[in-house]
Amino acid sequence: MPSTPALRASTLLLISLLGSFLMAASAGNFYQDFDITWGDGRAKILDNGELLTLSLDKASGSGFKSKNEYLFGKIDMQLKLVPGNSAGTVTAYYLSSLGSTHDEIDFEFLGNLSGDPYILHTNVFTQGKGNREQQFYLWFDPTTDFHTYSILWNPQGIIFSVDGTPIREFKNYESNGVQFPKNQSMRIYSSLWNADDWATRGGLVKTDWSNAPFTASYRNFSAQACVWSSGASSCGSNTNNNAWLTEELDSTGHERIKSVQKNYMIYNYCTDAKRFPEGLPFECSLA
Repeated sequence: MPSTPALRASTLLLISLLGSFLMAASAGNFYQDFDITWGDGRAKILDNGELLTLSLDKASGSGFKSKNEYLFGKIDMQLKLVPGNSAGTVTAYYLSSLGSTHDEIDFEFLGNLSGDPYILHTNVFTQGKGNREQQFYLWFDPTTDFHTYSILWNPQGIIFSVDGTPIREFKNYESNGVQFPKNQSMRIYSSLWNADDWATRGGLVKTDWSNAPFTASYRNFSAQACVWSSGASSCGSNTNNNAWLTEELDSTGHERIKSVQKNYMIYNYCTDAKRFPEGLPFECSLA
């Protein structure tokens, strides 16, 4: 049969669709990468594993965790936060180990009254000790569309980014006596829960349950990471194929952090002298 333009176009379309199907079939999804851990049905994996939603009502919130443990990684997740009056709610998305001396790297999104901005709360725990909070307003409405929240965690430091823009860096200052999370593997966790005793204006604004259920959505999870299993790392000693393991901010990255912190940071533990009357944490003098 002679080839015709219509036949060639149909063939190209079929090849394109087949390629898209194969890419989708080989991509990771929430069924493969995560377990729903609590919520009695309030957490749902949808769209063949491409979307996950967490919900909160007066009875309960919900949460999930990664199947894998990681010891260093570049973690991306797209979130769309609770819309409307989200006061009292907290959407937490973080890496953590277990135990009283756990390590943890936190994104927490503190809800607010309609029209008021969300607060993005960040923190780093080492050996069970946190108190390293930095908080930001975002330069967009995080409830109307998905945005990418990223954690780069490698032996050089930790970088928090939003839509590819770095907002915070916690460097490895072990040589100066500052503890750094590098020995405990961590899972990814997320939860949506009621924290109206503190989350909005120090607890002055309570959750309005007439707006329940509250829902946050997740998609496009990606992890370039060293999976930790049975005491061994999937990365081994080979860093050639894991450029992120040695990635650090360049001069442009540092300027972008300065710009974000100048325009959008609303709290920095390193400037809170009242909180630390015996002196600011040592890493604050090194940054």
